[in-house]
Amino acid sequence: MSAAFPPSWYASSLPEPPALPPLRGELQADVAILGAGYTGLTAALELALRGQRVVVLEAQRIGWGASGRNGGQALVGYGCEVDELERQLGREDARHLFDWSRDAVQAMRARIDRHGIDCHWVQGHASVAIRARHEQDLRANCEHLQQHYDYPMQWWPRDTLRMQLDSPRYRAAMFDPLSAHLHPLAYARGLADAARAAGVVIHEASPVTRIQRGANAVLHTDHGSVRAPQLVVAGNALLQGLVPELERRIMPVGTYIGASAPLGAERARALIGNNMAVSDTAWALDYFRLSHDHRLLFGGRASYSALPPPGLHRVMQRRMHQVFPQLADIPLQQVWGGYVDITRNRAPHWGRLDGNLYFAQGFSGHGVAAAGLAGEVIAAAISGQSERLDVFQRLQHAPFPGGRLLRMPLLVAAMSWYKLRDALW
Repeated sequence: MSAAFPPSWYASSLPEPPALPPLRGELQADVAILGAGYTGLTAALELALRGQRVVVLEAQRIGWGASGRNGGQALVGYGCEVDELERQLGREDARHLFDWSRDAVQAMRARIDRHGIDCHWVQGHASVAIRARHEQDLRANCEHLQQHYDYPMQWWPRDTLRMQLDSPRYRAAMFDPLSAHLHPLAYARGLADAARAAGVVIHEASPVTRIQRGANAVLHTDHGSVRAPQLVVAGNALLQGLVPELERRIMPVGTYIGASAPLGAERARALIGNNMAVSDTAWALDYFRLSHDHRLLFGGRASYSALPPPGLHRVMQRRMHQVFPQLADIPLQQVWGGYVDITRNRAPHWGRLDGNLYFAQGFSGHGVAAAGLAGEVIAAAISGQSERLDVFQRLQHAPFPGGRLLRMPLLVAAMSWYKLRDALW
């Protein structure tokens, strides 16, 4: 186990909680969960409130993976656009999935209020276009959601956008008034506190070394085991060989974010007048928002090779200055990163194996709200209400080509083409 949480502004802005003890010995539960991120913790909380005995095993610390390091943007929808959902499921079930994601953002806010989680929730998000092609696609998506999904999306031309976002880089925006942003690590820890208060047992520093599948399944660690008739695998990009048939359908991708020096309230609000979160529509996107202590949190620069990009801090700072030239005197004080898991079509990959092993993965960089929805959907299915999970499981996911040796080089080549396309037209 790491001596401390991975360095980030998120971790340094919070007091570090006492570590929870690692698993020692054998336990019996109604449900055993691998992973103390948003999916595992939400499922645990929902199941405990239904009277189930739940044990969660976390290899490191609560929120150690993507749940504690992400951009903090809790967005309606999924990693893919609705046209992929419509292509696979038809308009009616695509609408169901979209509406459930909308409900998930509202459920997050309700959970925060109910359990008193101090995580600086702020409403509003803008998707912004850099090039004419991006603007055309973004406007078509906005109109589609307005007309066919009854969603209160707003179209902002350049002049309207500049009233809220003081950057010369963007042509127009699709503004979503219902999506939000928050402090992701504070939310993860608050979820864990709520789950433990409801009776969930969480063991940190307890990496699962083997999953024994069957009617009475077992999660094994080096120093103990948890036996349960129902398992939830919520390890996403960090499964490390535990469930190979799942891992073939996702790819870990490095993504990075930095925190600027404090700007002060006046200068920060001059950048983003309504305090919304923002992400652009380029393939290698930038995304950013303001923190509660008036820093700019700026993310992007994905790595598809599992290696941090060379000169990461310098590159991230240059990208921030391209978006906001008026911050040329402001450095990024800290840069950190981690892995997200992507599917080939960017659609969510949720379902069950063997009748009693439930999983959720493939959030594709769009998991803050969707991961909580996955936890809710899995908890409902374990409790006998599987209608929503059954719809998600109809989504088809091809494995990444190339096998274990070649699939990452092939992905790097493909992503290089998309980046080049964005740069040229």
